[in-house]
Amino acid sequence: MNNMLKGKQVLVTGAGGFIGSHLVEKLVSEGAKVRAFVRYNSRGDAGLLRLLPLEIFSQVDVVSGDLRDIEAVRAAMQGVDTVFHLGALIAIPYSYRHPREVMDTNIMGSLNVFMAGRDLGTRRIVHTSTSEVYGTAQYAPIDEKHPLQGQSPYSASKIGADKIAESFYRSFDLPIVTIRPFNTYGPRQSARAVIPTIITQALMRDEIHLGSLDPSRDFTFVLDTVNGFIRGALADEILGEEINLGNNATITIGELCKKIFLILGKHPKIITESKRVRPEKSEVLKLQAAYGKATQMLAWQPEVSLNEGLRQTITWISDHLDLYRPDQYTV
Repeated sequence: MNNMLKGKQVLVTGAGGFIGSHLVEKLVSEGAKVRAFVRYNSRGDAGLLRLLPLEIFSQVDVVSGDLRDIEAVRAAMQGVDTVFHLGALIAIPYSYRHPREVMDTNIMGSLNVFMAGRDLGTRRIVHTSTSEVYGTAQYAPIDEKHPLQGQSPYSASKIGADKIAESFYRSFDLPIVTIRPFNTYGPRQSARAVIPTIITQALMRDEIHLGSLDPSRDFTFVLDTVNGFIRGALADEILGEEINLGNNATITIGELCKKIFLILGKHPKIITESKRVRPEKSEVLKLQAAYGKATQMLAWQPEVSLNEGLRQTITWISDHLDLYRPDQYTV
């Protein structure tokens, strides 16, 4: 199925990020011609793409720019068959501090991608949503009909981008599908996320500092998420749809700590820090994905168990501890 992208020119926005770098690696290995759009910086830093095997990275056409620059986006999308739009500012604590930048990037940046796709006749755009658009589960598991709730500036920005995607499909027949991953984890993920935060501190300290331990999340291994994105680029009769990727399983952060500690054979003390706790009305207490639509429309289901995924993540982080600063709270 993935061979349908072999030899095709594809663009990945947010390619230097966690999921984006894994998607680039998979697409190159499947024979696609990959253009990677990364946010410009004067260091020429391509983000996590620099950690790809050289034989993969050497085949990637890296283009620097900013999603908020329509000319940069349009130039990157020239001659492209498929766009995987992952580029966004994703950190919820950062969105508390800089809501305008988050809105500009996530809403206006997405609008630029959709407008360029409409004008250039792009075959398909795979737009990235997030389970955060649902807010705390009003019922579980959460299907795609669940109400949307902006419980943080970040989630509000993604709701806005998702609705613009919907409007461009309905107004202009833009060939777009929205993929909505629940909490993705795995190798290369930054300490902004909870699993690397727990692992790095547990590997290097006798105590770990976290926010609330009560919220529960539905964790999906990154290679399963990538598989869902690729299927979203190829499946028939899914245009205009929003599709969850998850496991229909939920675990509290406290229980997640115990699972990681058991794998590591360590029992560090857990300290809750107020600066890591979301504002009360902003905290999402429970996420649990119904993924039946993904099974029906994408022939997708998760394949990597949480235990196996955690073991692979721990192994990778253990080999790359120099990339992490366990004493620093990363927003």
